[in-house]
Amino acid sequence: MINEKDVSIVLPSHNEAPGIANVLKEIISLHPLAEILIVDDGSTDNTVEIGKQAGARIISHPRQMGNGASIKTGARHARNKILIFMDADGQHKPEDIQRLLNKLDEGYDMAIGARKISSHASLGRMLANTAYNQLASFMTGYKIEDLTSGFRAVRADKFKKFLYLLPNGFSYPTTSTMAFFRSAYPIAYVPIEAKKRAGKSKIKLFKDGTRFILIIMKVGALFSPMRLFFPISLFFFTVATFYYGYTYITQERFTNMSALLYITSLLTFLIGIVSEQISSLHYRHSEDQND
Repeated sequence: MINEKDVSIVLPSHNEAPGIANVLKEIISLHPLAEILIVDDGSTDNTVEIGKQAGARIISHPRQMGNGASIKTGARHARNKILIFMDADGQHKPEDIQRLLNKLDEGYDMAIGARKISSHASLGRMLANTAYNQLASFMTGYKIEDLTSGFRAVRADKFKKFLYLLPNGFSYPTTSTMAFFRSAYPIAYVPIEAKKRAGKSKIKLFKDGTRFILIIMKVGALFSPMRLFFPISLFFFTVATFYYGYTYITQERFTNMSALLYITSLLTFLIGIVSEQISSLHYRHSEDQND
C-alpha cells in the first residue's frame, strides 16, 4: 500500500483565492502527511498568502506561464515518488485522492478521475470532450474515457519522462494520457463527480478545443504515426482509383489528376513509414531513461 509520506499533491494555481482555502483544508484533514505543493502561476490575488497560512509549500512563477507550465514546475520540484495533480478551484474532491491511489496500488502507473456526464459544465463542453475522447482513442488504440481531466495520480519517474512533450497551456492531460498509452504504461480510470468550480473557468471552448485537436494529432503522429498517415494515404488512393476509373470510362485516358492523387497517396504512406522509424527512436530514448 502506498505510504502517504510518498505522495506529493500538486495544485497549479492562478488567482484561486475564492476556492483554494477550502481545498487545502480538506486535503490536510484527509492526508496530513502528504506534501502539498502549490505552483503559483503569477497570481495577483492572495492565493500565495492563503497557501502559506495552510502550511503548503509554494513555488511561484514570476509571470503567468500557463497550466501546463505549472504542472511541469510541480513535477520537477515535488519531493516524492507519487504525484497527485488536481485543480485548486474546488472542482475535484479531495476524498477521491485515495481512490486514485488505490488504483496505483493495483499496479497501474497512472489513475485518472473520469468525470461523469452530469459533471460537465455545459452540453457543448460535454459533446466536445466526447469528440476528443473518440479521436484520441482512435489515435492510441485504447479506450480513453476522459482525455481532458486534470485530476490524476501518477508515478513520478514515469511522468517526468514526458515533461518535454507537455505544452505550457491547458492540454497537459491530453499529452500525458496519450504518451502513457502509447508507451504501454497501464492507465486506470476512476469515475468521479466534479463540483462546480469557484470562480470563472479559464478554458475557452472553441479556442482551446482547436488546440486540443492539434495536440491529439501531434502526439498521435509521434507515438502512432501510421494511425494518422495510413488512413490519409488510403483516402487519396481510393479517390485516385475512382477518378481514374471515371476518366478511363468516359475519356479512355489516364489523367494528370489521377497521377497526382496516386503520387500524393504514395508520398503520404512513405512519410508515415519514416515517422514510424522516428517513433521507434523515441521509444528507445524512453527506455534508456530507465537504465
